[in-house]
Amino acid sequence: MIKAKKSLGQNFLIDQNILKKIVNITEIKNKTVLEVGPGTGNLTYHILSKKPKKIYVIEKDEDLAIKLFNNFKDKIEIINKDILLINEKNLDNDKFIVFGNLPYNISTEILSKWILNLDRKEFWFSCLILMFQKEVADRIISEFNSTKYGRISILSNWKLDIKKICDIKSTSFSPRPRVDSSLIYFKPKQFFFDINNPKNIEKVTRIFFNQRRKMLKKPFNQLFDGNIEIARKLNIDLSLRPQNLDFETYYKLVREYENLRG
Repeated sequence: MIKAKKSLGQNFLIDQNILKKIVNITEIKNKTVLEVGPGTGNLTYHILSKKPKKIYVIEKDEDLAIKLFNNFKDKIEIINKDILLINEKNLDNDKFIVFGNLPYNISTEILSKWILNLDRKEFWFSCLILMFQKEVADRIISEFNSTKYGRISILSNWKLDIKKICDIKSTSFSPRPRVDSSLIYFKPKQFFFDINNPKNIEKVTRIFFNQRRKMLKKPFNQLFDGNIEIARKLNIDLSLRPQNLDFETYYKLVREYENLRG
């Protein structure tokens, strides 16, 4: 019997109703699938039942990778590596349908990596179906003027349309985590704001949200050297708080930052 490793944030989804619901979210037949963190293969089994063209699974835990091989043999391709060190674009020429019960401790890091590394026009996936700790999911789907709105909300909504599928009780997992989870569906946007260097979204939002309860004036001056004309151009009231600016205003701020820095 495989024991979950707390250091890897392992909580295995065991609820059969939820597993069936996940694989019915989108058409899998004859599609190429990437599953991140398959664990003991509970979801992998259901994915295989939908007759995909091919399945890649990324599992960092060597013990679990061996178990997956013993259970599925050549039905899946197992990549026994750290997801944060993999370039998914090099795995296959097909676009992936991505499933992931992401480790709580690095879930936003994984999502951020995927978004920041996207090519300008070509996505390596057709959709992402991902599990997050509910608190993190609430931040991802949050709209502006909310206390949950922040950096991951702005980054996620830049190139992706986002829809929460459902909340999942902690009792659906083994070992049982202390918190509930949420399942989120991400689909690439056809049109999105053009930014030269995605890392500038991280930088601009980090500076603004480092002091999210403070007024916009201080971080704005830090980024734009007190150039009030930019605030006027974008119709920004610098007495507001970071959570009061919508997605598009932040993307425009990033573009102005890039223009200023040449």
